[in-house]
Amino acid sequence: MRRAAACCAILALAAVSIVPAQPSRVGRPALRALEQSFDKRILTASSDAPFDLLGTTRGVYLEGYGSVFTTELNLLITTNLSPFQLTIPKEYVTRVHAQKVRRLPLLKRSMQEAMLAAASSLDNVRPQEKIVFGVSIFYYKWEDTSGLPGQIVMQAERQKLLDVQVGRTPRAALVSTIRVQEL
Repeated sequence: MRRAAACCAILALAAVSIVPAQPSRVGRPALRALEQSFDKRILTASSDAPFDLLGTTRGVYLEGYGSVFTTELNLLITTNLSPFQLTIPKEYVTRVHAQKVRRLPLLKRSMQEAMLAAASSLDNVRPQEKIVFGVSIFYYKWEDTSGLPGQIVMQAERQKLLDVQVGRTPRAALVSTIRVQEL
């Protein structure tokens, strides 16, 4: 009886290993290229005051949904509390807040451009599937975050992005093509 059970188990394992794994529609190299492209876009968006990228962008392909890219950044490189600076002056808090509010449109434009680039690069993403970019925004505890989102998520169907890119849809329609959530 044990011998028969062992034989069945071995045959079952052999049958499972014979069935080839279904390859992902979007390969890791294509995702990696877009991860690196978005990191570079973020780091070079502003030469006078770069964004502070807190790790590299990560992308995944979800069968039937599309490609999702996420990262975390600080809108501005700032100072923080330390043994040498025990408090943050109120004027500095106000200035950092104002600068971050002014930098939000630059981040959003960078995300939109990255979505257009992803739509044209990811040939294996189906036209009805989505391209998604999510950016979590880091803040220190001392910061004034009023009016600033903790996260921005942009998503759109790949085909609609391609239509804007090739001119079938006017560039001005990009705003209505991309669904933006600020959380």
